[in-house]
Amino acid sequence: MDDPKEAMDALSAELVRSFDEKGLIAATAESCTGGMIAAAITDHAGSSAVFDRAFVTYSNAAKMAMLGVDAEVLDTVGAVSGEVAGAMAEGALARSDADIAVAVTGIAGPDGGSDTKPVGTVWFGAASSFGSTLVIKRQFEDHGRAFIRQVSVVTALELLLELGERMPEKADDA
Repeated sequence: MDDPKEAMDALSAELVRSFDEKGLIAATAESCTGGMIAAAITDHAGSSAVFDRAFVTYSNAAKMAMLGVDAEVLDTVGAVSGEVAGAMAEGALARSDADIAVAVTGIAGPDGGSDTKPVGTVWFGAASSFGSTLVIKRQFEDHGRAFIRQVSVVTALELLLELGERMPEKADDA
């Protein structure tokens, strides 16, 4: 990816257009991105029609209180895991008016990595009102904290767009 900032802008603009056409609403649950996904979406005019809310849950306490992530899961597998990413997405979906929620939890560095979870390890969860929760893991190159956060936003936007394409159009309320 040559310029993740350009990709963030292009993908978030496409998301606003696409979700508006289909009548879809998104929500985010963010840890290592700290609200950057929500910011990318809301940078575009018209985002109020397609974006409900963001949960910035950097701490484990916030993940539990705001999204309902189980303390035992956090203690057993850690915050940077597929189980937590999935639970974050499901919690955001359940606590919002969104059709699709995406969640991100990872290690952006420069500290915090380990042999089993090195810097650049990022888990994504996506939950929708029409299907099961999708969980994916990415291991990004450690080109610095800003890079890891930016490519995480790009991946989350791609995931939202992919699920949005699969969603049936909502019927008009008229």
